[in-house]
Amino acid sequence: MAVQQLDPLWKEYVKKKNPEIKEKLVIKYISLVKYVAGRLMITLPPSVEIDDLESAGVMGLIDAIERFDPKYGVKFESYAIPRIKGSMLDELRKLDWIPRSIRSKTRELEKVIQQVENEKGRPATDEELSEKLNMSMDEYYDLLKEVGTTSLLSLDEILYDNDGGKADLHEVIEDPAAKDAMEGINRDELKDMMIKAIDDLPEIERLVIALYYYEELTLKEIGQVLQLSESRISQIHTKTILSLRAKLKEAIKT
Repeated sequence: MAVQQLDPLWKEYVKKKNPEIKEKLVIKYISLVKYVAGRLMITLPPSVEIDDLESAGVMGLIDAIERFDPKYGVKFESYAIPRIKGSMLDELRKLDWIPRSIRSKTRELEKVIQQVENEKGRPATDEELSEKLNMSMDEYYDLLKEVGTTSLLSLDEILYDNDGGKADLHEVIEDPAAKDAMEGINRDELKDMMIKAIDDLPEIERLVIALYYYEELTLKEIGQVLQLSESRISQIHTKTILSLRAKLKEAIKT
């Protein structure tokens, strides 16, 4: 993208890096912060304040403006959203809003999914997982609902690392033993692992992931498309993300 094709604000900022122009760019793109915060808040408990997310998102927006180089021809929105989201996820980690009991249940469910899928050599069904957990189907679905926000946040951390380089997967899977393994894995390798894991999913699970993360539909909208309830889509999403996390964890360690 040639400089003469740029928005006048960007032209001036590229030349002078003027703080006043930067402030105008922040105002111009502040809607991106509100969009990302609103989308995240759908999945978070009431104890999380949207103002905290938006404040963190503004810092991500400012960082994106300072780092953005228009000469590469990338739309600013495409460049900025991962950094805005990354700043918000950093803030959520600092808030430590997930209760320890939920973290424990999430790890246990992920472990069971991995065990069943290793035994079967294919994605586990809900019935197989409930049996392995010694739960009724209702109890199993209640568990998926309880850990749902944790699994959602974790995939976002995989897909939207804040510095554009290595994704901080050892924090996502909460396994210190994986930290050293992550040192040699770059973002392209991680994306290849993710693509392979998604390709191996059952069709309905692939659809939910594609519609949510790439088409950016809400869980309610996905339910309307697939003619399923929002709660059922949430259950499918949670199980799928935990399965993906387990597969990535195993791939990194091998």
